[in-house]
Amino acid sequence: WDNADFSRGVGTTFYQEFSTLNTAKPPFVRDVEAKVQRYLRSSYSAVWTLKITWEKAPIYAAWTDTQKTVTYQAVLTTDGFRSYILMLYQDGGMQWDYTRLTSTNVLIGYT
Repeated sequence: WDNADFSRGVGTTFYQEFSTLNTAKPPFVRDVEAKVQRYLRSSYSAVWTLKITWEKAPIYAAWTDTQKTVTYQAVLTTDGFRSYILMLYQDGGMQWDYTRLTSTNVLIGYT
């Protein structure tokens, strides 16, 4: 979630919330549940999920380059006891030149 800069009118951010405590689950939530179950080899049934998408986000500071963008998502989900986050990047979509960042200790994902 580092250093995206939307000040030049390039790119967008949007989100969608899925509250599924007492409702039928849409395909997206079922897919998230399947990923959590597969990756962690455990049962999981989401009661709440939030999908945040950064689309064609230019790097900070956008005034230097708005052509190289990145599209990525964070999906937060919980069953009320356990919470998870999926970090999803568009395949081949990381176009930022990390050598131009002000910070040199760059990671994709989280630790």
